[in-house]
Amino acid sequence: MTYEGNETRLLPWTGHGGKPCYLVTDGSGQMSRIADTVERVQLGMARDLLGHAADLLADDRPTPAQLRFLLARMSEALTAVHRIAQSRGARLRTDTDDGA
Repeated sequence: MTYEGNETRLLPWTGHGGKPCYLVTDGSGQMSRIADTVERVQLGMARDLLGHAADLLADDRPTPAQLRFLLARMSEALTAVHRIAQSRGARLRTDTDDGA
């Protein structure tokens, strides 16, 4: 979606009540840079969590508490990665949309 030469960007965080947050931007403002930084941090945390998951699952005796903690963090990370993918996918469609 665009507004007078600007695009609407789904931000990598949620608002009150878990509602999505959007930014109308030309892609070069301070809020866009902050969103880019948050995305990089979230993706890095997800990557690190995958390493932790591999280590924990290689252990013969992880405790139920360890597995619950891992599952909760992985759910948070997957939610963030999904939101980033939605945002980037929407921006790709806008960039390649020929109006047809």
